[in-house]
Amino acid sequence: MYIYPNLNLYFMVIAVNTRLLLKGKLEGIGWFTLETLKRMTVNHPEHQFIFIFDRPYHSDYIFSENITPVVIGPPTRHPFLWYLWFEFRIPKVLKKHSADLFLSPDGYLSLRTKVPQLAVIHDINFVHRPADLPWLKAKYYNYYFKKFAQVAKRIATVSYYSKEDITRSFKVDYEKIDVVYDGINQVFVPTSEAEQKSIREKYSGGNPYFLFVGALHPRKNICGLLNAFDAFKSVDTNNVKLLIVGGEMHKTGEILETYENMRFKNEVVFTGRVLTSELHQIFGGALALTFVPYFEGFGIPIVEAMSAGVPVICSNTTSIPEVGGSAVLYADPCKIEQITEAMIKMAGSKELRDELVDKGMVQKNKFSWDETARLLWMSVERALQ
Repeated sequence: MYIYPNLNLYFMVIAVNTRLLLKGKLEGIGWFTLETLKRMTVNHPEHQFIFIFDRPYHSDYIFSENITPVVIGPPTRHPFLWYLWFEFRIPKVLKKHSADLFLSPDGYLSLRTKVPQLAVIHDINFVHRPADLPWLKAKYYNYYFKKFAQVAKRIATVSYYSKEDITRSFKVDYEKIDVVYDGINQVFVPTSEAEQKSIREKYSGGNPYFLFVGALHPRKNICGLLNAFDAFKSVDTNNVKLLIVGGEMHKTGEILETYENMRFKNEVVFTGRVLTSELHQIFGGALALTFVPYFEGFGIPIVEAMSAGVPVICSNTTSIPEVGGSAVLYADPCKIEQITEAMIKMAGSKELRDELVDKGMVQKNKFSWDETARLLWMSVERALQ
């Protein structure tokens, strides 16, 4: 850090873990990284940012002239490589560039540096649901993230639920953690009737559809959703489909088995990952979002649906009520009959759907990437005090 004489200005070198900025493969934390960093770097041209990638990067992610990209391998695809990258590669980069701070939007830190560190720990689902993950990854998370939380100068997280969970589970000071809610991609706005008709023709044969958006991961409760939809179809008279949008992650065997055993499996469409522009259209054409995970640190699809003018069915657990407020229809993710009943109510009442859309348009205003970036920058400044 360099303080300019006689001026209330200072120059900081902020090194950032940008390994999740993968073109065409952004997941939740990748989007958080993108949306916050493109604002912070542009809003603070007085500081230098070192973007640390683990593989060749796309030029779209160099948002401004005050960014220096650095590529250090190997690509971090495995816990052994996570350890190598963060414990040996990262400290060398921090030292070489005289970094004043290491900011890690995915929460991984280095235990082998004295540089102040700010970790964004979105949630700690692995503490509560380790069986959802491959054995070695679960062991890594549960061993190292407690250490990361304790060594961090400050922690940011995306909900008050996660703040309390991190404090309680990792025995860190509650005041050390800042809440920076996720935001909403501005592309998610209501679509026209013509657009809705077109996207339904493409994916559901012109029929209405419930929508799930997210990774195919055990904690997302896709098996429960499939079973609930199967029960819903036994009374459905409107030929409603179910679209599942997202890529495979861990332990998808049970999902595939549940799907194969469905009575109405032909009414389910798996799209895989789609481009953001396409996802906007898919959201816009949905009858409702059905998002019933067991555990979430925030739940970005909920606010994306609200912003797109689509009603929401979601879980009543963890951080989700904090995000959904009174603008959604809740169900216990552990009770299939509650999810089914919510689907029946939603499909059967345009009045309910319209009411939830109106409430959602108000609720979604609580979340913005501009505000997320502002709050994260405040965390940066606190970490350097």
